[in-house]
Amino acid sequence: MSKRILQVEDLMVSFDGFKALDIAYFELEEKELRVVIGPNGAGKTTFMDVLCGKTKPHTGTAMMDGKDLVRLNEQQIVELGVGRKFQTPSVFGSLSVFDNLLLALKTDRKVWRSLFYRLPAEGRARIEDVAETVGLKDCLGMDAAFLSHGQKQWLEIGMLILQDPKLLLIDEPAAGMSDEETAKTGRLLTDLAEKHSIIVIEHDMEFVKQLARTVTVLCEGKILTEGPIEKVQEDPQVIERYLGRSHGTRAEKAAKPVMAGGAHA
Repeated sequence: MSKRILQVEDLMVSFDGFKALDIAYFELEEKELRVVIGPNGAGKTTFMDVLCGKTKPHTGTAMMDGKDLVRLNEQQIVELGVGRKFQTPSVFGSLSVFDNLLLALKTDRKVWRSLFYRLPAEGRARIEDVAETVGLKDCLGMDAAFLSHGQKQWLEIGMLILQDPKLLLIDEPAAGMSDEETAKTGRLLTDLAEKHSIIVIEHDMEFVKQLARTVTVLCEGKILTEGPIEKVQEDPQVIERYLGRSHGTRAEKAAKPVMAGGAHA
């Protein structure tokens, strides 16, 4: 029997009187891969911000392992086992892939202060294992600046994995990727769901279909519907309010200008 890892109830976030998020109930099971979709302004990013402690809601709870994420700060949430990857990868370009992963390795940071610190064999093996998982084992000695966009995304996912999170929050991992990189990312996330619970925000419906798990549709801060992708695609409300919009090809989306200052999804 599956075990619930996350339970959200009556979660409401308001900005200057505007309800950016108004979720009555949401739950996620252990080792479940959930995709959250919806039009711009639907509340997707705000939802992620609440779960990682970046935004505090006005009401509601988000229970994980018997603790309310709403009452914890960002560091406490990380320590509880929540890891987040933003849309734009933030890796250290001047460092090698190996060193990026080394910095993310979950270990006793006090030993790093020693001039005589040497990475234990098990630590190196862990890094190499994760690098192989994300497809970067042959790039360990390469500076991260020379990786492709897709490889930088995989490196950051690898850095998250090394923190041993129970819940991964992944924001638009396929954005800007080639078709080949997108397919590989889908396979990677599917494999990771064998050990981690994952929530993915995504716009690319072809990528969503590849993940082929439960989909939650947000619209105007509320859950419009959720279920298997086949059910969601046939829902009249989803077709009218989201899927009926023109999304264009991945290349067209990548060519669209980004609004100054960005925008909450």
